[in-house]
Amino acid sequence: MQDNLITFTQKASTVDYREDMNIVIVGHVDHGKSTIIGRLMADTHVLPDGKLEAIQEQCRRNSKPFEYAFLLDALKDERSQGITIDAARAFFKTEKRNYIILDAPGHVEFLKNMVTGAARAEAALLVIDAKEGIMENSMRHSYLLSMLGVKQIAVLINKMDSVGYDKGVFDSIKESYAHFLSKINVIPTAFIPVSGMQGDNIVTKSVNMPWYEGATVLEQMDLFSSPEKLTSLPLRMPVQDVYKFTLDSDDRRIIAGSIETGTLNVGDEVIFYPSKKRCGVKSIEVFNADSPVTSLEAGYAAGFTMTQQIYVRRGEVVCPADAPAMEVSAGIRANIFWLGREPLKKGCSYTLKLGTAKVRAELKEVKMLLDATNLSQSDAQEVCANMAADCIFTLDTPIAFDTVDFPGTTNRFVLTYNYEIVGGGIITSSVQTGGGNLTHSDSIIDSSQKVLSQKQKGTVLWMTGLSGSGKSTLTQELEKQLALLGVVSYRLDGDNLREGLNRDLDFSPEGRRENIRRAAEVASLFADAGIIVLASFITPTNELRDIARGCLCEKYNEIYVKASIEACKARDPKGLYERAIKDEIPSFTGISAPFEEPQSPDLTVETDIMDIERCINSLLEYLADKKYIF
Repeated sequence: MQDNLITFTQKASTVDYREDMNIVIVGHVDHGKSTIIGRLMADTHVLPDGKLEAIQEQCRRNSKPFEYAFLLDALKDERSQGITIDAARAFFKTEKRNYIILDAPGHVEFLKNMVTGAARAEAALLVIDAKEGIMENSMRHSYLLSMLGVKQIAVLINKMDSVGYDKGVFDSIKESYAHFLSKINVIPTAFIPVSGMQGDNIVTKSVNMPWYEGATVLEQMDLFSSPEKLTSLPLRMPVQDVYKFTLDSDDRRIIAGSIETGTLNVGDEVIFYPSKKRCGVKSIEVFNADSPVTSLEAGYAAGFTMTQQIYVRRGEVVCPADAPAMEVSAGIRANIFWLGREPLKKGCSYTLKLGTAKVRAELKEVKMLLDATNLSQSDAQEVCANMAADCIFTLDTPIAFDTVDFPGTTNRFVLTYNYEIVGGGIITSSVQTGGGNLTHSDSIIDSSQKVLSQKQKGTVLWMTGLSGSGKSTLTQELEKQLALLGVVSYRLDGDNLREGLNRDLDFSPEGRRENIRRAAEVASLFADAGIIVLASFITPTNELRDIARGCLCEKYNEIYVKASIEACKARDPKGLYERAIKDEIPSFTGISAPFEEPQSPDLTVETDIMDIERCINSLLEYLADKKYIF
């Protein structure tokens, strides 16, 4: 369903530069949101020539009373139903600002669209019918706006003409609603008595309500505090894709995405989250640019090349290397609003989408369930449609995110189930997902603080390579050499995991994927304890190595144990290649299944041209250079 794009500009004096602000208008169905916007448009004389007259003539021909809402409800089927069924956007200018007014639907069936509209807003107009009073959606919408971090809310008590402009009615609704909002820590910016149909207090002060001395709706819009400029925030650029070139030995990789906040400059040092890989910005690539571009800011799609060719993928976020880090976790705590036909419940797998990242998510715990219609709380562990909840989710891989106080959008996500949006929310904190009970991230001791002695720091050497390449031989010998240095290490491989922890897993793609995930989680626990983990796993694809990298983050050191397939066949200590060639072992890496060479390993040891002593020395030097051993 398409957006209604209603663009209009003020015919009064203009200035060369105006601030930008998004304002969402919400309220129960038939409480008059669209009428208020239509009246605002008409009374500021900013409509395109003939627009008002055309709608009035259409109503006359159809023997239908004219309503100002029809100026906004441009789709024919919407006018016939008398409701707004999509989030319409109106572009509006005053001398101070450029506004986008988002008309979010009021009835429950279209709350999904309201979530989308409210998530882009810096302020809100919340409409209540003076005659009907506070309704379920009036309360639900206010909680949703609060949950999404919209702190500036002006309450418009509409249709005052229907109650004879009675100050007592206005005061009663104001008192009741202010009391309700205080329970969810919302302090409204203003309460304004209005009549959208008659134009009272929309643009000009009402002669029918001399008892009201506050701002009009138009004045209040300009009184809202200015949003923080996106360019003044730290850089956030979710990676949309990575483009690789091969023609004429061109080995460039262009990182592409849209800049959500901040500025990207040639020469910047950036860090990717969650992988925590670093590089410099070598050049900014812009399609059909007349001259070289050295800087781009929030709102622009960007592509840039790197000073070092590192491997990153869609879903990571580009950030300044010298700014406070994003949160990285496989566990999140979030305020969510549920829209699904079936309840949100434990044991179901959902897809969480944040920026360009997409991961599987499961409900771990409902900390608090809130019925947004009456603010009653419950400790139930299922969340039904149109309810809000404080929840903890576990994710299959860590993601990068900001928390609720960050002004950008890198703290907001949607949940899908069977390809339908079933919920949305905002992240309040990260949580630790290992070791039973979940705890807030601020109680976690960083792994750099955990050491077994002054001789080492916990990390993971992830040995990847073909079967027979020498991974196990190297880890066995390296473990001996580290012991002689007084360094504690632990060998972790497919054999000792498949016989115990991973005994329930088969060799299907999903089984292999889960095997690597569990192995990485176990390795992470050892590394957290200050142990150097020597992990030996074929991990033949970039996808599998990314799973390990995502679980281990900065503790992941990719060691490519490289050997030709011929050398591996010649060694073949278990006779596996011979059996694979005879089709006795299906999907055997190097024979009937591919091995994708790591694109940017931290270290490569070539065991078919280097003897074991030289390989071990390379590994020890790497550990020393990285200050994992002292």
